[in-house]
Order: sequence, then C-alpha cells, then structure tokens
Amino acid sequence: MLLNLSITNFAIIDRLEVQFDAGFNVLTGETGAGKSIILDAFGLLLGDRARPDLVRAGSDEATVEALFDLAGQDDILKIFAESGFPFEGELVLRRVVQAGGRSRAYINGRLATLSQLQPLSEQLVAVCGQHEHQVLLQRNAHLEILDRFGGLDEQVRVYRELYRRRLSLVRQLEGLEATERERQQRLDFLRHQFDEIGAAQLSPGEEESLAAERLLLQNAERLGIIAGGGYEALYDGDGAVCEILGRLTANLQSVATVDPELGVLAETVQRSLYELEDVSSQLRSYIGRIAFEPERLEVIEERLSTLTRLKRKYASTVSEILALQDAFGREISELENAGETLDKLVEGLAALTEQTRCFGEELSAARRQAVGPLAKMLVDELSDLAMSGASFEVAFDPLNQPGHDGLEKVEFMISLNPGEPLMPLARVASGGELSRLMLALKRIAPEADSVPTVIFDEVDAGIGGAAATAVGSKLRSVSRTSQILCVTHLPQVAAFADHHHRVMKSEVGGRTLATMACLTGDERVREMARMLGGAQVTAQSLLHAKELISNSTAV
Repeated sequence: MLLNLSITNFAIIDRLEVQFDAGFNVLTGETGAGKSIILDAFGLLLGDRARPDLVRAGSDEATVEALFDLAGQDDILKIFAESGFPFEGELVLRRVVQAGGRSRAYINGRLATLSQLQPLSEQLVAVCGQHEHQVLLQRNAHLEILDRFGGLDEQVRVYRELYRRRLSLVRQLEGLEATERERQQRLDFLRHQFDEIGAAQLSPGEEESLAAERLLLQNAERLGIIAGGGYEALYDGDGAVCEILGRLTANLQSVATVDPELGVLAETVQRSLYELEDVSSQLRSYIGRIAFEPERLEVIEERLSTLTRLKRKYASTVSEILALQDAFGREISELENAGETLDKLVEGLAALTEQTRCFGEELSAARRQAVGPLAKMLVDELSDLAMSGASFEVAFDPLNQPGHDGLEKVEFMISLNPGEPLMPLARVASGGELSRLMLALKRIAPEADSVPTVIFDEVDAGIGGAAATAVGSKLRSVSRTSQILCVTHLPQVAAFADHHHRVMKSEVGGRTLATMACLTGDERVREMARMLGGAQVTAQSLLHAKELISNSTAV
C-alpha cells in the first residue's frame, strides 16, 4: 500500500508531500490544476522516460519519492527478496531527474537501473487509463486475470513445475547435442591413441633391455675377439697360463715334503689355477653365445625407433605412456557413457513433454470453461458503467510447444457497440473505457492481480448520472481489497471516497505552484459543491453536495 508521496521541483510543483490511506482515495481539482502532473510523477516511479521539462524552471533537479508498506503482501515480498535490494517491511522508491534530462533511480536507498526499477514498481502500482502502464494493454496480463478468475492458481503452479522440469531437460539436451560432434571427434581421437599404444604392446623396462642388447650386438665382433684371446691366453694357446700354473703347482707339491711352506704356496697356486680354469670355461661358453646378428639388430633398432616415436608423441618414458593409455581408457568410458546419458535424456524429455502437454490440455480446458462466466459477469458490470451492448470473448492462440504459462496465449477481445466485430481490447478501448473495464474486472475478480495500489485515471470520461454513481460505488467496493487512487471530475464518483484530496494551483511570488490538500468536513463539501456547480458555490450546491455524500455513505 502507498503511504506517502513526496514531489520536489517537479513541473509546477515546488514541494508537495501527501499521505495516502487504505481504501478509496480520490483526487479532484479544477482543469489544469496539476492532477496530470501527479500522474506523471507516478509514471516516473514506474520507469517512464525522464524529460528535462519535468524539472521546475530554475532548479537543478526534480525528485519523486514514494513510501510503501508491504505488510501481508507475500507475493511481492518474495519478488523483492529475490531482487537483492535491502528490505525490511517498508519500501522507498525514488527517482531523481536532472535539468539536463539524465536521471537516477533508487530502491531503498540503493542505486538501481530502470530495468530493475520498472518490474518491481509495477508490482506495487497499477495505472488504469490511456497509459503505457495500463495492465489491460499488456497481453500477458490477460491470462493471469483469466486464471485468477477461474481459481486455477494451483493448476497453473503444477503446470509450471512440469514446464520448468521439461525446460531443464531441454537445456541439458541442447548442451549435450551442441557438444555431440565434439564428443564424437574426441572419442575417435582417443580411441586411435589408445589403440596405437595398445598395438605397440609396451612393457615396463623394455626400452632399457633392448638398449643393452643393441649395445652387445653392435660390439659383438670386438667382444668375440677379446673373449677368444683371453681363452687362448689362459687355456688353449701354446704356453697358456693354466698350463704354466699346472706345472708350477706340480713342482711345488713335489718339494712340499722338504719344505712345508712351499706346500702351502702350492695350494694357493692350485686355487688360482682352478679359478682361471673356470674363467676359461666361461670365456669359451661366452664365445659360443656371442655372435653378430644383423637381423636381430635390425629388429631391435626398429623397436627402439617405435618407442622413440611414441615417447615423442605421448610422454618421455614408456611407464608414462602406459599411464596415459589408462587415462585415455577412462575418458573413453566416460564419453561412451555420455552417449547413453543423451539417449536417456531424449527418452525422459519425450515422456515429460507428453505429461506436460496432457496437463496443459487439462489447464486449457479449465480456462475455456472459465471464459463463459467471466464474459457474462463482465458484460453485466459494464452495463452499469455506461457500456451496455458490449460483448466480450477470450481468443486462444495455441502454441507450437508448451510455454511457461500453458499451451496457448490468450487475448481479451471486445466489441463496445452492438453489431460490431470483436477486436483486441487494446485496439478499440479509450482511456476511460479501459479504466472502466479494469474496474469491472477488479469487481468480479478482486484477486485477478496482486498489485496493492491501483490508480484510476479517466474512469469518468464521457459518463455522468447513474453511470457515474455506479462507478463510484464499484470503486469503493474494489477499495476494500485494494488501495484505490482515482482522479475524477465527477462529484458522483468523489462522493464515495474514503479520503478526498484536492489539487490546487496558485500564484506565489510571480510563480505558478501546484499544491494538494486532504479535505474533510466542510472543506470536502465545498469542493463537492464546486464540482457540482462550477466556481460559484451556492447554498443549493452545498446542500446537493451534502446529499451526495450522505447517500453514498448509505449505499
């Protein structure tokens, strides 16, 4: 609910501060007194474009500020909680317009962009008239009004949850499909690398073993010559070492009985002889094994070349290449499973789409059932508001795919004159007619929107008499569930107000000023009398004004 409106240096307003109360608040005043300026100020808070001419001449900037109490407005409280702006039950919206036309917006003292201000402020105030913020001009609001009238909030909630889950699956699927080509390319690449390493049949330590064998083969001739020379020198050649040591051992043993010390030496020489004979045996065996095999060397060279190529391509050691192959294998498995996930998502999406569509069809049927009662009640209300002969229908425009709000868009269609075709509401209704249409909708569906404050402008345009009385009565009825602000020229409407504000224009110090005051008692009666009889207030007009107020109270 709007508690306070403060306007400074705005057009012909020097400084104006007014408090509003719950119920039906009416704004009256002579033509040109400044009522439209008050509406322009609200427009700024709703995100209208700032203009230099809004700043009072001689001032650097104009300011519009509004204080709202949102106690009990759970839907709006949730929206503001999600917006990230500080909030503690009361809310202040502020708009500052500089003389050059630039503007700033604030939400509870924090700087905000217009794109942040507008959707939040429109949750607080709705303007009914020929105005860009008129709810009925917003086609997406028609569906909400129909759903609220039909009591379909729970069905809409369930449908939207199904839609949300379906949309989540669609986005997951789109993400996977967008990367499917990349996934397949990566999978092919990994499989090639995995198979290439696997085909090499690597084993740890293989490279070191091959390098050692290659070294032997490359030096086989030299090793054979050295080993052969050693065998010949030790055992097989003329004057071989073993032959000499054998004779020396025999000689020393022959005199061991003469001198035991030489016997001990004979044993030492004999042990050396045995060891050298063993060395000779090993050399002979080595000679038998060592051979230059060019075919084997070629095989080793090719194998080592393969290992070198793989190391250059994958890692610096065979062990690291094998570890990399394991990693490739794990990634291949994950990517293959991703393909299975894609298939499961496709199946899940098909099932959820069908479920969403089925529930959406039930919601659509319920909406169509609500149209008849809505149209009848609305036409009856319009008949009281000087719009008799009007006809109303709701056009359903099916969507190709389930949408956030259902399987269709809807639009209110109306004909204001008998025999005329139904046309989109926004194309055929004037500002006053739109205001009365909104009033009628608020009457038959008070919960059609959760906006706590509704401003009616031009609701009395082109009407009078009984129709004006009906408008006033219905406005007061609606004000029991929403705070109503109404700009009117008709005393029959103003008579029903709970709170009467008068906008006045005067000249002070050679400057025009607009002010606003809350009227009670005799002041209100005199304003009503002025509205009845013009500038000349008479005893008869005063009496008539009192009767209007008294009669409206009795209704």
